[in-house]
Amino acid sequence: MLMTTNEPERARSDLTEREAASLYRLMTWLSPAFPVGGFSYSSGIEWAVEAADVRDAATLQDWLAAMLTDGSGFCDGVFLAQAHRAAEAADEIALKEVAELAAAFVPSRERQLETSAQGRAFVEIARTAWNCDGLEATLAACDGAIVYPVAVGIVGAMHGIPLRPLLHAFLHAVTSNWISAASRLVPLGQTDSQRVLAALESVVAATAARAAVASLDDLGSATFRADLAGLRHETQYTRLFRS
Repeated sequence: MLMTTNEPERARSDLTEREAASLYRLMTWLSPAFPVGGFSYSSGIEWAVEAADVRDAATLQDWLAAMLTDGSGFCDGVFLAQAHRAAEAADEIALKEVAELAAAFVPSRERQLETSAQGRAFVEIARTAWNCDGLEATLAACDGAIVYPVAVGIVGAMHGIPLRPLLHAFLHAVTSNWISAASRLVPLGQTDSQRVLAALESVVAATAARAAVASLDDLGSATFRADLAGLRHETQYTRLFRS
Protein backbone atom coordinates (compact mmCIF):
# COMPACT_ATOMS: atom_id res chain seq x y z
CA MET A 1 0.00 0.00 0.00
CA LEU A 2 1.33 3.44 -0.92
CA MET A 3 2.06 5.52 2.18
CA THR A 4 1.59 9.26 2.04
CA THR A 5 3.20 11.87 4.24
CA ASN A 6 1.07 14.16 6.32
CA GLU A 7 2.59 17.44 5.13
CA PRO A 8 1.34 19.71 7.95
CA GLU A 9 2.61 17.24 10.57
CA ARG A 10 5.98 16.89 8.85
CA ALA A 11 6.32 20.66 8.52
CA ARG A 12 5.69 21.13 12.23
CA SER A 13 8.48 18.69 13.06
CA ASP A 14 11.02 20.41 10.82
CA LEU A 15 13.46 22.94 12.24
CA THR A 16 12.64 26.56 11.61
CA GLU A 17 15.22 28.57 9.71
CA ARG A 18 16.36 30.23 12.93
CA GLU A 19 16.58 26.92 14.80
CA ALA A 20 18.60 25.39 11.97
CA ALA A 21 20.99 28.35 11.99
CA SER A 22 21.42 28.10 15.76
CA LEU A 23 22.12 24.38 15.57
CA TYR A 24 24.64 24.86 12.76
CA ARG A 25 26.52 27.51 14.74
CA LEU A 26 26.49 25.48 17.95
CA MET A 27 27.93 22.44 16.17
CA THR A 28 30.58 24.63 14.53
CA TRP A 29 31.67 26.81 17.46
CA LEU A 30 31.83 23.96 19.99
CA SER A 31 33.31 21.34 17.71
CA PRO A 32 36.81 20.02 18.48
CA ALA A 33 37.75 21.34 15.04
CA PHE A 34 36.96 24.96 15.96
CA PRO A 35 40.39 26.60 16.32
CA VAL A 36 40.46 27.84 19.90
CA GLY A 37 43.41 25.62 20.82
CA GLY A 38 41.60 23.49 23.39
CA PHE A 39 43.71 20.44 22.49
CA SER A 40 46.73 22.17 24.09
CA TYR A 41 45.25 22.15 27.59
CA SER A 42 44.35 19.45 30.11
CA SER A 43 43.02 21.57 33.03
CA GLY A 44 45.41 19.85 35.42
CA ILE A 45 44.53 16.31 34.30
CA GLU A 46 48.13 15.76 33.20
CA TRP A 47 49.35 16.10 36.79
CA ALA A 48 46.42 14.00 38.05
CA VAL A 49 47.57 11.17 35.78
CA GLU A 50 51.17 11.47 36.97
CA ALA A 51 49.96 11.41 40.59
CA ALA A 52 47.82 8.32 39.80
CA ASP A 53 44.61 10.09 40.80
CA VAL A 54 43.43 9.36 37.27
CA ARG A 55 44.60 5.97 36.03
CA ASP A 56 41.69 4.39 34.14
CA ALA A 57 38.20 5.07 32.81
CA ALA A 58 36.54 4.75 36.23
CA THR A 59 38.82 7.20 38.02
CA LEU A 60 38.63 9.61 35.08
CA GLN A 61 34.83 9.52 35.22
CA ASP A 62 34.87 10.30 38.96
CA TRP A 63 37.39 13.13 38.49
CA LEU A 64 35.42 14.78 35.68
CA ALA A 65 32.08 14.37 37.44
CA ALA A 66 33.53 16.34 40.36
CA MET A 67 34.97 19.02 38.06
CA LEU A 68 31.59 19.41 36.37
CA THR A 69 29.43 19.37 39.48
CA ASP A 70 31.59 21.15 42.06
CA GLY A 71 34.41 22.74 40.12
CA SER A 72 35.25 24.72 37.01
CA GLY A 73 32.49 23.15 34.92
CA PHE A 74 29.69 24.60 37.06
CA CYS A 75 31.45 27.94 37.58
CA ASP A 76 32.12 28.41 33.87
CA GLY A 77 28.50 27.52 33.18
CA VAL A 78 27.34 30.26 35.55
CA PHE A 79 29.64 32.82 33.92
CA LEU A 80 28.37 31.83 30.47
CA ALA A 81 24.74 32.18 31.59
CA GLN A 82 25.32 35.55 33.24
CA ALA A 83 27.23 36.90 30.25
CA HIS A 84 24.50 35.66 27.90
CA ARG A 85 21.77 37.42 29.90
CA ALA A 86 23.71 40.68 30.21
CA ALA A 87 24.53 40.74 26.49
CA GLU A 88 20.95 39.91 25.57
CA ALA A 89 19.68 42.76 27.76
CA ALA A 90 22.38 45.16 26.52
CA ASP A 91 23.37 45.70 30.16
CA GLU A 92 26.93 46.91 29.73
CA ILE A 93 27.58 47.43 33.45
CA ALA A 94 26.52 43.89 34.35
CA LEU A 95 28.47 42.45 31.43
CA LYS A 96 31.67 44.22 32.45
CA GLU A 97 31.27 43.00 36.04
CA VAL A 98 30.74 39.40 34.90
CA ALA A 99 33.74 39.56 32.54
CA GLU A 100 36.01 40.95 35.28
CA LEU A 101 34.90 38.39 37.87
CA ALA A 102 35.25 35.48 35.45
CA ALA A 103 38.77 36.55 34.50
CA ALA A 104 39.76 36.66 38.18
CA PHE A 105 37.99 33.44 39.16
CA VAL A 106 40.71 30.93 38.31
CA PRO A 107 42.98 29.19 40.82
CA SER A 108 46.25 29.01 38.88
CA ARG A 109 48.35 30.86 36.34
CA GLU A 110 48.05 28.10 33.75
CA ARG A 111 44.27 27.90 34.07
CA GLN A 112 44.22 31.67 33.55
CA LEU A 113 46.26 31.18 30.37
CA GLU A 114 43.94 28.39 29.24
CA THR A 115 40.65 30.23 29.61
CA SER A 116 41.91 33.64 28.45
CA ALA A 117 43.71 32.27 25.38
CA GLN A 118 40.67 30.26 24.32
CA GLY A 119 38.40 33.23 24.96
CA ARG A 120 40.61 35.50 22.89
CA ALA A 121 40.72 33.00 20.02
CA PHE A 122 36.95 32.50 20.13
CA VAL A 123 36.34 36.26 20.01
CA GLU A 124 38.75 36.82 17.12
CA ILE A 125 37.24 34.03 15.02
CA ALA A 126 33.72 35.30 15.76
CA ARG A 127 34.70 38.79 14.66
CA THR A 128 36.26 37.51 11.46
CA ALA A 129 33.93 34.74 10.32
CA TRP A 130 30.74 35.08 12.38
CA ASN A 131 30.26 38.80 12.93
CA CYS A 132 26.77 40.19 13.49
CA ASP A 133 25.08 43.46 14.40
CA GLY A 134 26.02 44.68 17.86
CA LEU A 135 28.78 42.14 18.47
CA GLU A 136 31.69 44.59 18.38
CA ALA A 137 30.03 47.03 20.76
CA THR A 138 29.06 44.28 23.19
CA LEU A 139 32.58 42.86 23.25
CA ALA A 140 34.01 46.34 23.74
CA ALA A 141 31.77 46.84 26.79
CA CYS A 142 33.79 44.18 28.63
CA ASP A 143 36.78 46.55 28.55
CA GLY A 144 39.35 43.87 29.32
CA ALA A 145 40.15 40.19 29.06
CA ILE A 146 37.26 37.98 27.93
CA VAL A 147 37.62 34.40 29.14
CA TYR A 148 36.24 31.44 27.23
CA PRO A 149 32.79 30.95 28.85
CA VAL A 150 32.08 34.68 28.73
CA ALA A 151 33.09 34.82 25.06
CA VAL A 152 30.76 31.94 24.21
CA GLY A 153 27.93 33.52 26.19
CA ILE A 154 28.28 36.88 24.46
CA VAL A 155 28.59 35.54 20.93
CA GLY A 156 25.73 33.11 21.49
CA ALA A 157 23.45 35.87 22.79
CA MET A 158 24.27 38.23 19.93
CA HIS A 159 23.44 35.50 17.42
CA GLY A 160 20.13 34.82 19.15
CA ILE A 161 21.02 31.33 20.38
CA PRO A 162 18.92 30.33 23.42
CA LEU A 163 20.80 29.95 26.69
CA ARG A 164 20.00 26.35 27.62
CA PRO A 165 21.18 24.60 24.43
CA LEU A 166 24.23 26.89 24.39
CA LEU A 167 25.09 25.92 27.96
CA HIS A 168 24.59 22.22 27.29
CA ALA A 169 26.75 22.32 24.14
CA PHE A 170 29.48 24.28 25.92
CA LEU A 171 29.72 21.83 28.83
CA HIS A 172 29.66 18.89 26.42
CA ALA A 173 32.56 20.45 24.49
CA VAL A 174 34.58 21.10 27.65
CA THR A 175 34.00 17.56 28.89
CA SER A 176 34.95 16.10 25.52
CA ASN A 177 38.20 18.06 25.56
CA TRP A 178 39.04 16.79 29.06
CA ILE A 179 38.42 13.22 27.92
CA SER A 180 40.51 13.76 24.80
CA ALA A 181 43.45 14.90 26.94
CA ALA A 182 43.04 11.94 29.29
CA SER A 183 42.84 9.49 26.40
CA ARG A 184 46.38 10.50 25.44
CA LEU A 185 47.72 10.63 28.98
CA VAL A 186 46.36 7.51 30.72
CA PRO A 187 46.10 6.32 27.90
CA LEU A 188 42.51 5.27 27.12
CA GLY A 189 41.17 3.61 24.01
CA GLN A 190 38.43 5.18 21.91
CA THR A 191 35.76 2.86 23.31
CA ASP A 192 36.59 3.61 26.94
CA SER A 193 36.68 7.34 26.14
CA GLN A 194 33.18 7.13 24.70
CA ARG A 195 31.98 5.13 27.68
CA VAL A 196 33.13 7.92 29.98
CA LEU A 197 31.44 10.56 27.83
CA ALA A 198 28.20 8.55 27.80
CA ALA A 199 28.33 8.05 31.57
CA LEU A 200 28.71 11.80 32.09
CA GLU A 201 25.69 12.70 29.97
CA SER A 202 23.37 13.11 32.96
CA VAL A 203 26.05 15.04 34.89
CA VAL A 204 26.48 17.51 32.03
CA ALA A 205 22.70 17.94 31.77
CA ALA A 206 22.30 18.48 35.52
CA THR A 207 25.20 20.96 35.64
CA ALA A 208 23.77 22.93 32.71
CA ALA A 209 20.37 23.05 34.40
CA ARG A 210 21.89 24.31 37.68
CA ALA A 211 24.06 26.90 35.97
CA ALA A 212 21.13 28.25 33.96
CA VAL A 213 19.26 29.33 37.09
CA ALA A 214 22.22 30.14 39.37
CA SER A 215 23.28 33.63 40.36
CA LEU A 216 26.78 34.94 40.89
CA ASP A 217 26.22 34.37 44.61
CA ASP A 218 26.03 30.63 43.89
CA LEU A 219 29.58 30.52 42.54
CA GLY A 220 32.00 28.30 44.39
CA SER A 221 34.30 25.33 44.00
CA ALA A 222 35.06 22.37 46.22
CA THR A 223 37.47 20.49 43.93
CA PHE A 224 40.61 21.15 45.94
CA ARG A 225 42.57 18.26 44.45
CA ALA A 226 41.82 19.46 40.91
CA ASP A 227 42.89 22.99 41.86
CA LEU A 228 46.13 21.61 43.29
CA ALA A 229 46.64 19.65 40.08
CA GLY A 230 46.45 22.88 38.11
CA LEU A 231 49.01 24.51 40.41
CA ARG A 232 51.41 21.58 40.46
CA HIS A 233 51.32 21.17 36.71
CA GLU A 234 53.25 24.44 36.48
CA THR A 235 56.37 22.72 37.87
CA GLN A 236 55.81 19.25 36.42
CA TYR A 237 59.05 17.91 34.96
CA THR A 238 57.71 16.53 31.68
CA ARG A 239 54.55 17.91 30.10
CA LEU A 240 52.50 17.37 26.95
CA PHE A 241 49.94 20.10 27.75
CA ARG A 242 50.02 23.76 28.68
CA SER A 243 47.83 23.33 31.76
